[in-house]
Amino acid sequence: MKKHPIPKPIFDTLNKVYESLNSKTNNDIFSSSDLEAALDFLKQYSGNNATFESYRREIERLTQWSWRIENKSILELKRQDIENYITFCLNPPKSWIGTKKVSRFIERNGLRLSNSKWRPFVATVSKQDFKKGDRPDKNNYQLSQKSLREIFTVLGSFYNYLLIDEKITANPVALIKQKNKYFQKRQQQATVMRLSEKQWQTCIEVTRQLADENPEKHERTLFILSALYLLYLRISELVSSDRWTPMMKHFYKKTDASWWFKIVGKGNKLREIAVSDDMLSALKRYREKLSLTPLPSPNEKNYLLPKEKGKGSMTDSRYIRRLVQHCFDKTVNKLREDKYFSEADAMESATVHWLRHTGISDDINKRGRPVSHVRDDAGHSSSVITDRYNDIELKDRYKSAKNKKIKST
Repeated sequence: MKKHPIPKPIFDTLNKVYESLNSKTNNDIFSSSDLEAALDFLKQYSGNNATFESYRREIERLTQWSWRIENKSILELKRQDIENYITFCLNPPKSWIGTKKVSRFIERNGLRLSNSKWRPFVATVSKQDFKKGDRPDKNNYQLSQKSLREIFTVLGSFYNYLLIDEKITANPVALIKQKNKYFQKRQQQATVMRLSEKQWQTCIEVTRQLADENPEKHERTLFILSALYLLYLRISELVSSDRWTPMMKHFYKKTDASWWFKIVGKGNKLREIAVSDDMLSALKRYREKLSLTPLPSPNEKNYLLPKEKGKGSMTDSRYIRRLVQHCFDKTVNKLREDKYFSEADAMESATVHWLRHTGISDDINKRGRPVSHVRDDAGHSSSVITDRYNDIELKDRYKSAKNKKIKST
């Protein structure tokens, strides 16, 4: 069996990305022009760390394969090369697969060195399977359909950038006419992951109890859950970033007495979200525990989520994930105590993002909120995306099929 060289990381963090040009860890690079082109492309996403990281991952993988496996410049790749690369990604060598996410580079004695444990691909297991004792296994690595689509999206954008910059004469990704041969076909979109009515009501009750017992820590947790559900927020929209810091004053009242919340979210887009009466009540309760006035003023300087220790706004979304996961774990225990075993089992795989999905789905399916209103508050680019959360049609389809008979009576 052919042995493939174990890759060393090429591209560093957002703040240190241009240090890659002179990094001693890359003394085996194939082409400095490749590196410069890739870094110039990644620089476009310097204002959005999440997008930068996902694009860096795909450009990193392609560059590693092109240099170390094909011994080619990424500027010379043709349509067939890209197809060969996709095939490689579907079944990468085990030496290129890790079992956990690690930093690309580490600090040691004042030097920034490549991390020998880093790999371009990472085997994972679901949260539910992890709780059952399963652990990531290189032998079971599988590229998800979502990851496959990201490869085409990012590389297509990358080569289009190079084409405009006149570094290449044709986009090899655009020349692949039958991309669908790589994707599994579905009759319709997969079901959106969300909490059931029982799961959500139990979760919010459990969180309120935590807030009553330990207000110093969990009043903020209760507010976070309320905002994720009622405002359809993504977790990244609650923490401070280079482009936006959520403040109390971002809740504001218009001249018609309506309340709104503004946020900069995915794609660096500013949007206004209509604030419900329950969300306003949640804000008042949270501010009361912070010894603030019931509602913010336009000139207020307070952060929406101040750090638990130290000064400034919260910047680490992982901390929020841990808080929410704690509530989810408590909810699962409560459901089991009340003998709702199937609900408890189903909630084992829930993630923070389910709260956004649940809020959107409940407003469309239970409250009958217009899809266009939900679309704008959620920050969806199209009603087609919002329509995925509408399962009323599926329920009607099931009801009409439920009593079909093999034989008439």
